[in-house]
Amino acid sequence: MRSKKFLRAEQAALVWDAPGLIAGVDEAGRGPLAGPVVAAAVILDDLNSIAGLADSKKLTALKRERLYDEIRAKALCCSIAEATVEEIDELNILQATLLAMRRAVEGLRLKPSKVLVDGNRLPVLDVLAEAIVKGDSKVPAISAASILAKVHRDRWCQELHAQYPQYGFDGHKGYGTAAHLQALQEYGATPWHRKSFSPVAEVLK
Repeated sequence: MRSKKFLRAEQAALVWDAPGLIAGVDEAGRGPLAGPVVAAAVILDDLNSIAGLADSKKLTALKRERLYDEIRAKALCCSIAEATVEEIDELNILQATLLAMRRAVEGLRLKPSKVLVDGNRLPVLDVLAEAIVKGDSKVPAISAASILAKVHRDRWCQELHAQYPQYGFDGHKGYGTAAHLQALQEYGATPWHRKSFSPVAEVLK
């Protein structure tokens, strides 16, 4: 029979070694000339697996949409947050991205014991965090976050397209394609364009 001292030590070790909840974090929309940068945080349920998770850029739009709904239904909790165009112009895109990531983590209903972030930079958080390069193709929770962020931002671009169809946001999603740059020259910048990005700044001169 184990002594009380041994049992107390064993229980303490179990608590200490428990991994707790792991959140994956990723962003979408750092490169575009318009719109917010979006970040998502996801804590997956180990008992409710989701097949097909991968880097959102490697999935079709239809597959992303299907996985978006499945992630929202099966994850223990998830959170999507933004940093606005004004914040991007004021802070710069890197700092705005980290701000959106922090907001996403803080928006989780459950507090993770560790946060895994795609890339090589970490937002300021009050929990243990680790940056993982190409994490969206290595860590399922980061893959899930990349899908949520990408779909959320693509839907935002569809709404912007309804307001400004002449820019073609439904196609280029705000990136600086030839068609987008031509529209900028022809129609000028919308209130949703990032004034600190050089192609937009050139138009505003």
